[in-house]
Amino acid sequence: MESQVRGGTRWKRFAVVMVPSVAAAACVGVGLAQGALAASFSVSGQQFKVSAGHLHGEGFAQYGGIDTVYKKTDGKEQTQVPVAISSFDDATITKMCQSVATPIPLIGKTVYLRLDAGTDPKKPVTAHNLYIDVAQLDADAEFKNIDIGVAVQDKTRGPEVKDKKSTLPGGFAQQAESADLYGVEQTAWATTAGTFKLSGLSMKLGMDKDMECY
Repeated sequence: MESQVRGGTRWKRFAVVMVPSVAAAACVGVGLAQGALAASFSVSGQQFKVSAGHLHGEGFAQYGGIDTVYKKTDGKEQTQVPVAISSFDDATITKMCQSVATPIPLIGKTVYLRLDAGTDPKKPVTAHNLYIDVAQLDADAEFKNIDIGVAVQDKTRGPEVKDKKSTLPGGFAQQAESADLYGVEQTAWATTAGTFKLSGLSMKLGMDKDMECY
């Protein structure tokens, strides 16, 4: 469902997996623009879950890309996977949770790592030049002044394209002046940022599946 709301667009449920046709890209690492890190890196073979009560982003853009990931945690082989790159100039996040499950062959069990931050609405998580390589996203979403179908190389919102070698310059992108996502549940391959402030950070390890964010 789509409706115009104060110059913006609201989608009651918003789910996206963008699959760009960049199959010819070979061994492309994930790079950072605007000084977050100097070099590219290969992504681990483990997706992780992220949930949030509310994400508000200024300067939003989303486009397709390719991540080079390890097939297994033994780190011997790599492959490429399509991702939807969500990027924000600046973002604030409340009730953020991040969890990753790691099977441990030696003990025959799965260990869960969970991070919680921004549980106090007055002290949200903040990020600058934020990029999230998304495999799946579900949320209630509202966008202000959104453009759908802009070419990647011609977008004017959000931080610079993260890695021009793994995107199609004339490929599909969407951008908005601002974005508000509520009840976020997403699976991601990587998150990168120029700055990332985790207020009230709590980290836990355990073997209970209930430690996953959702």
